[in-house]
Amino acid sequence: MGSQEVLGQAARLASFGLILQVLFRLITFVLNAFILRFLSKEIVGVVNVRLTLLYSTTLFLAREAFRRACLSGVTQRDWSQTLNLLWLTVPLGVFWSLFLGWVWLQLLEVPDPHVVPHYATGVVLFGLSAVVELLGEPFWVLAQAHMFVKLKVIAESLSVILKSILTAFLVLWLPHWGLYIFSLAQLFYTTVLVLCYVTYFTKLLGSPESTKLQTLPVSRITDLLPNITRSGAFINWKEAKLTWSFFKQSFLKQILTEGERYVMTFLNVLNFGDQGVYDIVNNLGSLVARLIFQPIEESFYIFFAKVLEREKDATLQKQEDVAVAAAVLESLLKLALLAGLTITVFGFAYSQLALDIYGGAMLSSGSGPVLLRSYCFYVLLLAINGVTECFTFAAMSKEEVDRYNFVMLALSSSFLVLSYLLTRWCGSVGFILANCFNMGIRITQSLCFIHRYYRRSPHRPLAGLRLSPVLLGAFALGGGVTAVSEVFLCCEQGWPARLAHIAVGAFCLGATLGTAFLTETKLIRFLRTQLGVPRCTDKMT
Repeated sequence: MGSQEVLGQAARLASFGLILQVLFRLITFVLNAFILRFLSKEIVGVVNVRLTLLYSTTLFLAREAFRRACLSGVTQRDWSQTLNLLWLTVPLGVFWSLFLGWVWLQLLEVPDPHVVPHYATGVVLFGLSAVVELLGEPFWVLAQAHMFVKLKVIAESLSVILKSILTAFLVLWLPHWGLYIFSLAQLFYTTVLVLCYVTYFTKLLGSPESTKLQTLPVSRITDLLPNITRSGAFINWKEAKLTWSFFKQSFLKQILTEGERYVMTFLNVLNFGDQGVYDIVNNLGSLVARLIFQPIEESFYIFFAKVLEREKDATLQKQEDVAVAAAVLESLLKLALLAGLTITVFGFAYSQLALDIYGGAMLSSGSGPVLLRSYCFYVLLLAINGVTECFTFAAMSKEEVDRYNFVMLALSSSFLVLSYLLTRWCGSVGFILANCFNMGIRITQSLCFIHRYYRRSPHRPLAGLRLSPVLLGAFALGGGVTAVSEVFLCCEQGWPARLAHIAVGAFCLGATLGTAFLTETKLIRFLRTQLGVPRCTDKMT
């Protein structure tokens, strides 16, 4: 498969995923806003911080390294061995869920049962839901490796929507169930997710006339189960070693990704109510990152991994592929920078209004607006880091991955210390400041790798981080106008003033995006090419 074809598939995967995720997440967003009005801050804190951390930690430790190793750019692989390796995530998940469940029940502070009932049942069911989700891991990796565009997005979005509907129904009709509600909803979510993958592959492999069967390495659903390969080896040991390298890195990356939750959980720097407010703001602030940046990062990681070879210098690879990868990286960096700057500049003046609409006075008063404004700047760093690490992890050799682990170890240690100190000094916003510091270090490391990777080639993908002075001026003017608008129109003047404030922001945003359209012509050409959007002149001719 040529680099242009892989690029086209990655772009379609990202764009389709983006459209469907926006649609389904908006539905979920509305349902969660409804649910929030029936819950206490303490229950939100326990579910969204304590129990979700148990679930995400189990999954991350059990599967993240396997995903990265099994999606690396190897043209010839024995898929039977790869699938066998992926099935090892299930016993790993059982081990981690049992061990972490014991820690959550025996070593951590237990919430007041009168405020947050049924905590022990919640721990058991959240751990069980992680193991259930791991049963679908071989199906997920096979779908990702062969770029089944619709399956992943539809399966995950459908599961999230059904989970939100079930949660809303139980909260409305059986509020006294407490954590039973969220535990059952979580188990229902993972069950539906796995069933979507299993059902899809069962129907696909049962239809011999399907054109997709020609590209799949399996012909029967039983081929996806563990089995002994023709060579007699159960797994590919090269993939297993790469998995171990990624596991060490994944362990450290998990601390960086969920670090604030670990500090909250193990060091008790915030009570459960404050944890709930912080997590709601954190989820609201990261909504755009999950909707836009994550699908792009996942899709183009596959593109870079397939186009570039890990063990070879850029000058020793096929130059057409290297050039395409550089052009794509430059455009993605520009896109991430523009999206992140837009959120940072305009999010500052609309944080309080967004929180008031979403959760009422519980969120819009107190520390909520300051938290969301800080998070808007963090989103800019998230956007850039997602693209740079997407390329870096796809192009690094095994030895470079191992060396990078030492950097991640230092970052993990510094993050934990810094977040604890900053939280003691300035409250929950200290978590965001610590995340910004560590994200900046990670971006610097990735930028250095990209610079070294392309320094002996004519390509300069890091030029994507430069914007024209005119566009920077448009951002500065838009930010200033909306900040003044917030002072005079938001948020105690009633809905007519709020609507006027929104109109001012819409006008400034439109002017800024129009400036970007006129100045960033290279990025516009890239987006038109990959998304298949013709020029206006093309339509006329």
